[in-house]
Amino acid sequence: MFDTQNFREKMATLERRHEEVGALLSTADVISKRAEFLRLSREHSELDPLVHAWKSYQKLLGDLAQARQMADAESDPELRDLAREEMKQLEDQRHDAEQAMKILLLPRDPSDGKNAILEIRGGTGGDEAALFAGDLYRMYARFAERHGWKLEVMSLSEGSSGGFKEVIVLIDGKDVFSKLKFESGVHRVQRVPATEAQGRIHTSAATVAVLPEAEEVDIKIDEKDLKIDTYRSSGAGGQHVNTTDSAVRITHLPTGVIVACQDERSQIKNRAKAMKVLRSRILEAERERQMASEAANRKSQVGSGDRSEKIRTYNFPQDRVTDHRIGLTKHNLPAIMDGNLHDIIDALRANDQAERLKGLD
Repeated sequence: MFDTQNFREKMATLERRHEEVGALLSTADVISKRAEFLRLSREHSELDPLVHAWKSYQKLLGDLAQARQMADAESDPELRDLAREEMKQLEDQRHDAEQAMKILLLPRDPSDGKNAILEIRGGTGGDEAALFAGDLYRMYARFAERHGWKLEVMSLSEGSSGGFKEVIVLIDGKDVFSKLKFESGVHRVQRVPATEAQGRIHTSAATVAVLPEAEEVDIKIDEKDLKIDTYRSSGAGGQHVNTTDSAVRITHLPTGVIVACQDERSQIKNRAKAMKVLRSRILEAERERQMASEAANRKSQVGSGDRSEKIRTYNFPQDRVTDHRIGLTKHNLPAIMDGNLHDIIDALRANDQAERLKGLD
């Protein structure tokens, strides 16, 4: 794969494009156009690791050719053995470099670089499910904090005993969606609820959905396709509650998608937040249709985002977290609930890459 003329031509083209985009980003015309500047910045950032890997690979091939020449030409047995040992090390590095480049050359999910909208809802289990939904929210918030990401609450509905019936947040940062997209699905918890006098273990669940944030350039929505209702907010919120029609419910008529937001005092702000969530849900529906088609040719569907699938169990009595899709079990549950999700997320991403690499063989 890496020694063909076609591959070298492809990499040369990508390298030229990388230089071209870098030059464009410094022009006044592009700088003055925010959308164009962001698009080109994203393209340049995506090409960076591939171009860097290609240059390193070319240097590695040069070092390997030099070592091979020395091994063939050297008459001193000791120096010849040293050259052969160096050749072996460089061959191993070449193999690793080629595997890394294969991963970089995999078709990139166009949403990977986007921010994400995280939706968590209490499922089966009543009050305990709402409490668990609150625990999951704190887990992801801590994970986001460790990455330097910012969280903005879009909508929330508190449980009667704490936690959340539903919470929707926008997570803003670098490559958020690429790191969180495999979290969509049913998360199950097994533990003794605080309200359980007999010490019996209960099982409850919460659903998680991770959507790429859709910008206006991604999804065009016609105003005539929207049904917008306003109503008075309910729940905690101060004097404005039940006094003004600040809450907004938007229905997208062609798809039937409904989004409601009541957390801001301003109807305009609630409408803006609701529209952001609406665009993201419509974009995600389109992504799911595309992925369902692609998944027909793939054995693994870790990235299918099927929200009815039980993907992970958090067993508190046994201090165990199991991701059922890849058969991964981790212990130290308190640390995981405190946002130490790196091992699990890295394993899911590596599994997805491995399955997609099989499709290239």
